[in-house]
Amino acid sequence: MFLADYVAVSRRIGENAAVLGEMTTNEVPTEPLVIIPLGATEQHGPHLPLDTDTRIAVAWAHRVAEQLHSEDRRVIVAPALPYGASGEHQGFDGTMSVGNETLTSIVVELGRSMRSWAGGLIFLSGHAGNVAALREAERTLVAEGDSMVALVPRLAGSDAHAGHTETSILLSLSPEVVRLDRAEPGCTDPIEDILPALVANGVIGVSPNGVLGDPTGASKQIGAHLLDRLVELAVTTIEERLFV
Repeated sequence: MFLADYVAVSRRIGENAAVLGEMTTNEVPTEPLVIIPLGATEQHGPHLPLDTDTRIAVAWAHRVAEQLHSEDRRVIVAPALPYGASGEHQGFDGTMSVGNETLTSIVVELGRSMRSWAGGLIFLSGHAGNVAALREAERTLVAEGDSMVALVPRLAGSDAHAGHTETSILLSLSPEVVRLDRAEPGCTDPIEDILPALVANGVIGVSPNGVLGDPTGASKQIGAHLLDRLVELAVTTIEERLFV
């Protein structure tokens, strides 16, 4: 999926989000709030594309930007970073990971490079596995004086990977890329029960098909509700941490 495709999908969701990549340098507003979608390129079972997390991050970012933007608060969405810390998915073809240390460095250096013109930074990650790198980068950048928030998707009752939650969200965003005829349950044990094996052996060690959850019964309607909830939680957190 090329950048233009991501933008087209995003604009169906958030018509008022400004896209940094389409601007000239003279069009960048003064001290904008910049949202950086952070995704991953990793297996998502037999039915979801490798760029699932990036698609979700981009759509999430545009929806959040639309909610935060106002006359007094200029919000823009930066191009997505489509690689993350996905080492737990090694063993499945197509997975591309830069690891925690490198991802931390990338986020820190991006933050430093935007310091001279951005008024605040928001990293929205569609991949929960990026959380350790984001937390470390956030500690560094905030200590250096930056205004920054880093968020990963957390929804009560969600399954962990390529299951009901992500499949529903993808059906609401890009139904044409979901292979529902191939959707099948994977490991449905609670994540806390399989965590030691997951850490030791990766996803392939606990779920041969790469799914942690059950995608059957997923729907566009459920996905739209889940995405709305993600946006609501993100906006609330950002307002509390950046503007209170």
